[in-house]
Amino acid sequence: MKQFFRIVFLLLLPLLFLCGCAGPSADRNAGSLQGQEPRQVHSEGTAMGTVIQQNIYTRGEDCTEDIAELITGLEEDTFSWRLETSELYRLNQAAGSAGGTELTDEMAQILRQCLELTEASGGAFDIAIGPVARLWDIDGWAAGEREGEFRPPDGEALSRALALCGSRRIRLQTDADPEAGGEVTLFYSEAGTELDLGAVGKGAALTHILKYLESDSDITGAVVSVGGSVLTYGEKPDKSLWKIGIVDPADPKRNLGILTLEGQWCISTSGDYERFAEADGVRYHHILDPATGYPARSGLSSVTVVTKDGLLSDALATACFVLGEEKGTELAKRYGAEALFVGESGEITMTSGMEKLFQRR
Repeated sequence: MKQFFRIVFLLLLPLLFLCGCAGPSADRNAGSLQGQEPRQVHSEGTAMGTVIQQNIYTRGEDCTEDIAELITGLEEDTFSWRLETSELYRLNQAAGSAGGTELTDEMAQILRQCLELTEASGGAFDIAIGPVARLWDIDGWAAGEREGEFRPPDGEALSRALALCGSRRIRLQTDADPEAGGEVTLFYSEAGTELDLGAVGKGAALTHILKYLESDSDITGAVVSVGGSVLTYGEKPDKSLWKIGIVDPADPKRNLGILTLEGQWCISTSGDYERFAEADGVRYHHILDPATGYPARSGLSSVTVVTKDGLLSDALATACFVLGEEKGTELAKRYGAEALFVGESGEITMTSGMEKLFQRR
C-alpha cells in the first residue's frame, strides 16, 4: 500500500508559470530589472523517491528546472544507497576496508552531524541501520516495487541484521594529506555495515537549495518542498507571511493546522502515515527504532520540527518520533528547534515557540 505525504502551500498569488531552465549567472543577474515586480514560477516533479514542489518569486528567468537537477544530482552523487555513482554507495561497498575510505568534505560534515545526533538522542537516530532497513524494505512495499504479500521479517533474521547495525561500528579519522598539504577525513566501518541517509537526505538537500537561492539576486522569495521537508526563503511580493499546512495523520487529505513563518526556515515532518505496509491488519511504517529493529512505537503519529538547518530539521523529526513526546521535546530544545507532536489518538503537544507559529484548523 502507499500513502504520500502532502504539504500544502497556502500562497496568496496564483500560479503563473510552469517549469524552467537557466540557473543564476553573473551575466543574467547583471541584465535583470531590479525594479521589476517579481513573478511567481511553479514546478512539480519527483526526485529522491518523493514529490518535489517549487514556488519561486523572481524578477529573472525561471530556475525551477535547475533546482530540480540540483536535487537529482545530490541523489546520484551523494545520498543514494542504490546507485553506483553515489558516494554513499561506495562507502557501503568498502565496509570492512582496513585502510579506510576518503570522504569528500561534504560527506564528512554530514556524517559528523549524524554521529553527534546519534549521541545526543541516545541512539534513537542512527544512520548505520542499513541492514535492518533493507530487510523491512517498507519503502519498496509502499511504492509497489515488491511482488507478493508483505510479511514482517522473522525474529532470527532481524537479530542477524541488528548485529550489523549501529554507529559503534563506524568511525571518522582526520589525517594530514601530504599531497594537498591539508587534511583528509577517512571513514572506517566493520564488514557488513551499511549506512542509510534516508532520514537526512531530503533535509540536507534544502541546504543546497538555499545556497542556490541566495546566489541569485533576482530571486526574492521561495517555498520548496522535498517530500516531508520544506524550505521557506525571503518574502512574497505582498509581504505576507509564508503559510505551511501540516498534514493530519488521521486524514492525510486534510490539514491539521497552519504554520505561519517569516523569512528562511526549514520544516520537516516524520509520520507513520507516510510510507507503510500492512500484514494481518497491522500497519508497519518506515520509521525504524534502532534499538529494536521494528517500526518505532512511541505513542506518536507524527512530529514536525522547525529550525534553520535542513539536515537538522529532518534528523530531529525522526529522532523525536522514535523518542516520543517527552524526550523528543528535550532533544528539540537542546538544539534550539521548535517541535509539534501528534499522538496516536490525535492529541497535539508542542514546544512554547511552536505555539506562536502554529494555528490549529
